[in-house]
Amino acid sequence: MTVRSVGCLAVLVLTSMGIAPLAQAQEARTTTAEAPVAAACPDYVPQETRCWSGRAAKGGYYWIAVPKDWNGALVVHAHGGPRTSAPKAEDPLEDLERFSMTVREGFAWAGSTYRRGGYGVRMAAQDTDDLRRIFWEAFGKPKRTLVHGQSWGGNVAAKTAELYGRDAEGQVVWDGVVLTNGVIGGGTRTYQFRADLRAVYQFYCNNHPRTDEPQYPLWQGLPLDSHLTRAQLTERVQTCTGAGLPEARRSAEQKRNLADILAVTGVNEEQLAPHLAWATFLFRDMVQRRLDGLNPFDNSQTVYQGSHDDAALNAGVQRFAVDPMGLARLAYDADLSGLIVAPTLTIHAKNDATAFVSNDALYRETVAAAGRSGLLVQTFTDESEHSRLSPPEYVGLFQAMMRWLDEGVKPTPGDVATLCQAAASRYDDGCHFDEDFRPSIDQRAN
Repeated sequence: MTVRSVGCLAVLVLTSMGIAPLAQAQEARTTTAEAPVAAACPDYVPQETRCWSGRAAKGGYYWIAVPKDWNGALVVHAHGGPRTSAPKAEDPLEDLERFSMTVREGFAWAGSTYRRGGYGVRMAAQDTDDLRRIFWEAFGKPKRTLVHGQSWGGNVAAKTAELYGRDAEGQVVWDGVVLTNGVIGGGTRTYQFRADLRAVYQFYCNNHPRTDEPQYPLWQGLPLDSHLTRAQLTERVQTCTGAGLPEARRSAEQKRNLADILAVTGVNEEQLAPHLAWATFLFRDMVQRRLDGLNPFDNSQTVYQGSHDDAALNAGVQRFAVDPMGLARLAYDADLSGLIVAPTLTIHAKNDATAFVSNDALYRETVAAAGRSGLLVQTFTDESEHSRLSPPEYVGLFQAMMRWLDEGVKPTPGDVATLCQAAASRYDDGCHFDEDFRPSIDQRAN
């Protein structure tokens, strides 16, 4: 079945649901993806929601969900990670479940795995825009098309809007951008702390790599042929620092190692092993597979502070200098220009220990430097979760975006909080906005 025939079928289906699809978008670039195939919807979306799945021309799997009472707006989701494993056809369902409130509130939803696992912001951005095209070709151009990025997907969504924000005629394609707990500070600035973590951790623990293992520059993450697992890495962290053990079972040396590492890096105990894993397995993919082995990180002049003996730390820590080409390649792939062309609304938990709230301060600075602050509204909550905030907060966010687009009035953080309160009775959790909060560039928690 061709995409065109499925598009006709979709028009009939949506019309039977009381929805009149708009005319097909005419664009120079067309997709040759597999046609969307009707699929059984998961039970966490409203009854009578229609679902489709398929595979894009470049290989990414996708799912689409359209509720019976579709409001005419489409949310294309850019997932976080990056997920380093090979994509599976059912992977987007995890993202659909996490943000199923969008479908409950009347939005159509589409999400892709991207064509492969691993790092690559421009790759993922192109796949995100391709999914938008797939939807438009199959179902017609919606009233509104929004791109939503979560975590690393925030970087992807922001890059999508920058690269594909206008069509060949100069018309805005993505009407609005929603970024949630986004890694939006720019790739060259938001990963350096993990390179520092590798160096500081190795100074105190000397077990990643161990002395009996092949040695390598820490910025490489891990040798390509290494079989180290995440569980084994977590065990090494616990051996050195006692992280995850009851306080009474930690030795004096473990306590001191842990205290020094946390004080110097600003990472908390619960996130020590996860951040070290990113600085291991993600760095291996990023540096050795995507940057041709070129180093984008630099601690050659860094002065580490906060330990019980900073002089010893700074004298003995492994040093590395950036390769200008490695830095340039990472910047090209993942840094943001701030040249936004559509209303952009963000939310970030103040105490997010995975993607620090300083990401939003960096993005605010980038957008301001580009002269586009009038298109940006940032909101913050008192939460500490990264992957999932309170459901009515997302509802307030998307409703505020729709009002901004439909009425032309830029919302305030208070407006978003009010819309959240109105939706709170329909969901289990409440609203936790801090309307006066404004993060600083170096802020990692409140």
